[in-house]
Amino acid sequence: MLKLEEEICKRGKIMNGEILKVDSFLNHQVDPKLMEAIGEEFYHYFKKYPITKVVTIETSGIAPALMCALKLEVPMIFIKKAQPSTMQEAYVSHVFSFTKNKSYTICLSKHLIDKEDHILFIDDFLANGQAFLGVEQIIREAGAVIDGVGIVIDKTFQDGHLLIKEKGYDLYSLAKIKSLDENGVIFDESL
Repeated sequence: MLKLEEEICKRGKIMNGEILKVDSFLNHQVDPKLMEAIGEEFYHYFKKYPITKVVTIETSGIAPALMCALKLEVPMIFIKKAQPSTMQEAYVSHVFSFTKNKSYTICLSKHLIDKEDHILFIDDFLANGQAFLGVEQIIREAGAVIDGVGIVIDKTFQDGHLLIKEKGYDLYSLAKIKSLDENGVIFDESL
């Protein structure tokens, strides 16, 4: 997605050659017009599936997931990173965050997803695929089906892209990054 790649080059900041900071338009401050375009792009790609719910993990995946759900006319669910006292029955999994370098628990109220659901998972970044594995465990435990995986920024030089493709999921990434270094971002046009 050319507009997204332009924003990454213009406003993204590279940290330590591995982390791309996009807090000025995606995961702290949100550019609503860009999110609308991202939602539209995901909609056009995934509308071929019988999606009943769009799922993401709080917080950074919420904006693109919501815009896609709006276009698909289905509910959007965000999996929480901490179980509130009001969540009595929950599916629970554990995830290691590459960016934060720590593990955390993710959870979803059991009444929100069931075996009739067809899920589209949307997330802001794909690095090592650990967030996806946690979500996949929850969706499988609920008996639902994952029809597709939409990623805003995919760091293809890490393991997540290959992990999801090898599992047979339809993975659609809007910006695929081959490398990050002091010279900037190199996009992967081969995938």
